[in-house]
Amino acid sequence: MDVAKQTLPTEQAGRRRCASLLAGATAEELRAAWDALKDKPETKPVRGPETGLVMVRGRIGGSGSPFNLGEATVTRATVALASGTVGHAQALGTNKHKVKLAAIFDALWQEDATREHVENAVLAPVERRVEAENKAKAEETAATRVDFFTMVRGED
Repeated sequence: MDVAKQTLPTEQAGRRRCASLLAGATAEELRAAWDALKDKPETKPVRGPETGLVMVRGRIGGSGSPFNLGEATVTRATVALASGTVGHAQALGTNKHKVKLAAIFDALWQEDATREHVENAVLAPVERRVEAENKAKAEETAATRVDFFTMVRGED
């Protein structure tokens, strides 16, 4: 069976969704969710937050030969909760505090007791914002769409 066509287990797909939304969250969204958290967990930095560069690659025509497009600045962090759960996060840019909070929320998402808070206070609002932005962009793009058609002149 082709590896690319295998479906991810529910937990792994959920974690991937969580990491993606945390990376796309704004610093303000994460700060508001952190402030709303009643029992703030003890955390210990494992790595970072640290900023570096990653090479962005593209493909000619979308599926052709790969080429190096350029470098992007990325910040990453790994934290451990007092319970031993480890959270990871990375995001474009240099906002170390944002990435640290994202790593904490990743660890909290992994724990059953706090997953619901992370889903409701962090992920759901970010998901709604991203969907609204995507919808607005799609509508803006659709407004500039040109439909071409051919008219036949004369007898066929």
